[in-house]
Amino acid sequence: MIRYYGKLAGYGKAVPEKIITNQELAERIDTSDEWITERTGIKERHVVREDEHCSELATEASRRAMDKAGITAEEVDLIIVATSSPDYLTPPVSSQVQHNLGANNAGAFVMVVGCTGFVYALVTADQFIRSGQYRNIIVVGVEVTSRNVDWNDRNTCVLFGDGAAAVVLQRTETETGLITHHLGSDGSGFEHIIQVAGGTRNSVTHKSLDEGLQFLQMNGREVFKFASVIMGQALKKVVDEAGYTIDEIDLFIPHQANARIIEFAAKQAGLPAEKVFVNVDKYGNTSAASVPIAIAEAFEQNRLKEGDLLALVAFGSGLTWGSCLFRV
Repeated sequence: MIRYYGKLAGYGKAVPEKIITNQELAERIDTSDEWITERTGIKERHVVREDEHCSELATEASRRAMDKAGITAEEVDLIIVATSSPDYLTPPVSSQVQHNLGANNAGAFVMVVGCTGFVYALVTADQFIRSGQYRNIIVVGVEVTSRNVDWNDRNTCVLFGDGAAAVVLQRTETETGLITHHLGSDGSGFEHIIQVAGGTRNSVTHKSLDEGLQFLQMNGREVFKFASVIMGQALKKVVDEAGYTIDEIDLFIPHQANARIIEFAAKQAGLPAEKVFVNVDKYGNTSAASVPIAIAEAFEQNRLKEGDLLALVAFGSGLTWGSCLFRV
């Protein structure tokens, strides 16, 4: 019986040119570069212009990943877009991306798991590859969170940035790709990261707009406590299940939400700094785009190469988390 594996055949990222620095924020709200840097490690974040949108960032990142993989639009079988900030609640932004690419043979759907979305989407794509059903799948992580935050709320607006990145997962008979994964959810903490208005429970009304319920709200203290524990646990789980040791990991790419959380998770796992990829200082928290942007940059900086053992861990709204070991 033939066994199939999902090879990471291409990658690409697309981030807005516009940058907002901590100093610029300090001129508008009650904060400072020192306050933001000390608590988060963030120095700046990319944000979309008025005429830039989620579907366009996702499309550009996908095109670049396809170019790296050497495939045409006709060869794309499936597109999975991980996002919580699409152009519209309906239609799904995945269909916009599919149309923009001219991928007329592809199915497309959206994965809505907050910051954990890309890991969930990557694992899902791998199952389609292993079944033999599909040959080329584009997995995208994209967010335009700047449109969903209150820029007068220093507890949230300093944290988030916009961007997109994509990978092409390609079917091969060579043993590579996803080795093991762990996906988790604890809905008892659902209210800790929430956008109250906009769904069917609380529609957008004059009252909800006046109360600012359309903006993203986050209980930073509770999220920090949750993430500090779950990141290390999720990493250890996949390493142990795969029969590897922490020392065998070539690169650890965690969700880029907070430098202190990343440092704590790495210490918990016993990973030296040179094996941990961090770019939160340049982008802030780009939610579902965080992990794939880091993957693309790791390749660009020659910190990731074919054959490396890559560990990915993300956490986010839900509350959710996901981890995986991946042979590049």
